[in-house]
Amino acid sequence: MNHQNALRSCLLALGATLLASAPARADVPMVVTDVPAVAALVQQVMGDLGQPEVLLEAGGDPHHYQLRPSQARSLQSADLLVWIGPELSPWLSRTAAALPEGVSLPVLALPRTHIRSYGDHHDLGQEHEHEHEHEHEHEHEHEHDEADGHGHVHSGIDPHAWLDPENGKLWLTAIAEALAGRDAVNATRYRANAETGIAAIEALDTRLATALEPAKGKQFVVFHDAYGYFTEHYGLKPGIAVSLGDASSPSAARLRDIQRSISGENVLCAFPEINHDPKLLRVAIENTGATLAQPLDPEGTSLPADKRSYSHILETMGMAMADCLAKE
Repeated sequence: MNHQNALRSCLLALGATLLASAPARADVPMVVTDVPAVAALVQQVMGDLGQPEVLLEAGGDPHHYQLRPSQARSLQSADLLVWIGPELSPWLSRTAAALPEGVSLPVLALPRTHIRSYGDHHDLGQEHEHEHEHEHEHEHEHEHDEADGHGHVHSGIDPHAWLDPENGKLWLTAIAEALAGRDAVNATRYRANAETGIAAIEALDTRLATALEPAKGKQFVVFHDAYGYFTEHYGLKPGIAVSLGDASSPSAARLRDIQRSISGENVLCAFPEINHDPKLLRVAIENTGATLAQPLDPEGTSLPADKRSYSHILETMGMAMADCLAKE
């Protein structure tokens, strides 16, 4: 009996020691994010301490998503909502505004975030519009009405700011500080994880800059105007966007204008987009000599929300552009 008591005491002592040495988890904040790209940054900071919930489901459209009741309940219980902001996810605006003060962290509004507008580059796809203004007057009126109905035209702030790796690094630090302020026990780990993530982004940035060097000056076509941060950062020409907005369908006049621009600009490649039918791009590049390249996934909706996904978004995009645009 004494032997059993001694063994029990030894096991209890060992268990207490293991608990004391294990990483603290009880106070790890519950984090909700809007899109997989942001969730990946949060996961990098949290490491194995926890996992953020990402609201946008696989294949979802971040501009036109509707919260499920279970997701709305999760938001009410969240310690931290990390999201791009209403510029990308307007469906979150009302819910975010109703959260307690300090819970909502819209990263696009963070100080020192690099912000660009849709007007920061010339849209080559529109340069023929004035030449044919009278010929296509009614078609263009319909086109602009259609784009306005979707609420996403080529004006205002471009919300796709995570495609600039400098913003990704900045946001990692901000997320780490937000978590550290809510979980002092694990503050050192959050900050260390953020530093690890920053180092990984910097290494990837160097590789992509080298790979994309031959692509500079080469013209290409994209489904919609989502890539300005990426092309600006790496010194590439802006992509000619087939769609005027993030979700609008171009008119016949728009497609004719795009085809004229493609023919006049010696376009090499057209990049489809995950979750969108490539048919429009095929029509746009028909008889132009341009190649339909690998589809891009700017939001990362086809990827698991793990800590590698953010770098994977940038890497797959950069290498797809490098592979196609490097052709002579």
